[in-house]
Amino acid sequence: MRFCLVSILLLLSGCAQSPAPVEPATRNQHEAGAGVQHLLKQQYAAWAGVPYRFGGENKRGVDCSALVQLTYRDQFKVTLPRSTDAQATVGVSVGRDAVRPGDLVFFKTGTRTRHVGMMVDEMRFLHASTSRGVMLSRLDNPYWARHYWQARRVM
Repeated sequence: MRFCLVSILLLLSGCAQSPAPVEPATRNQHEAGAGVQHLLKQQYAAWAGVPYRFGGENKRGVDCSALVQLTYRDQFKVTLPRSTDAQATVGVSVGRDAVRPGDLVFFKTGTRTRHVGMMVDEMRFLHASTSRGVMLSRLDNPYWARHYWQARRVM
């Protein structure tokens, strides 16, 4: 009887100490990233080439923070503030080397001018460029790399 009790206790304590599997969480995170990436690519397909217009909020013209706000609302059902400065305070800070699809990336393009976009994959972000409208750009492009400020994760 005592042997059985000790055996059961050893068996149970062994179960309690076994490490939790990590693989499913990684797979779920990857799948979630792929879903976010897909939705951002859909948004890009629908908005590509829409001209930049300061204060614009529709397909006749849109600015960078409105594109981010509309994308998060329409694709992710997430409400974000309207301005770039306010968007730069939501969520949590993320290191430049840890950005993933859906993260917001911010740039200081002038003394008081800020710009925002959304990461689509490991290197490209979706944004409303003042010169070329809604487009994809690379984070390692010399211009964007020089003006990079921060990244934020809101979902």
